[in-house]
Amino acid sequence: MSEHLAPHWGSSALIVIDMQADFTGISGTVEVIPQVTALAAAFRSAGRPVVHIVRLYPPGSADIDLPRRALDPPPVVPGTPGSEIIAGLAEPVALDHALLLSGRPQPIGDDEIVLFKPRWGAFYRTDLDSWLRERGVDTVVVAGCNLPNCPRATLFGASERDFRTVLVVDAVSRTSGERVADLAAIGVNMVETAAVIDGLPR
Repeated sequence: MSEHLAPHWGSSALIVIDMQADFTGISGTVEVIPQVTALAAAFRSAGRPVVHIVRLYPPGSADIDLPRRALDPPPVVPGTPGSEIIAGLAEPVALDHALLLSGRPQPIGDDEIVLFKPRWGAFYRTDLDSWLRERGVDTVVVAGCNLPNCPRATLFGASERDFRTVLVVDAVSRTSGERVADLAAIGVNMVETAAVIDGLPR
């Protein structure tokens, strides 16, 4: 593996994508909850940052993706139970929808935040890049919901910004050989949950 691509676990952060109640109906999402929960706990224990990325679709918002604008009501409407983080992934906390929609992070622990992303990728129109760099992060570890959409876009965005990238292949829903190969071609490391946890500093 190239020295420019290998993960630096001691300067890594976990990015959890769209693990919200309304998205549990997406194929494979419920099945990865245990792995995502274990990853989040391990990153906390290692003193490494954890970022919970969420979508919020206020009815009529221009930031509802075109494929979902026909849904009535849309998913993850602010203030509904479906917009909340899946129970057990973080300390119980109600999302501050007004704060998140303003673009500001909601702290929920030591170096653990919730951050709203208006579109597919977690780096697009957010402060994720600067938040990570302020903490010396050079490796992003991605897990969560629906690989073809938001995790994939986030990994491309991270690569564009010269972060080392890791996809936790057993902790993200809707994986396939074709999608994994697509990401491997841009230097994303494919690692399973147990290996990530073993690599973290203790």
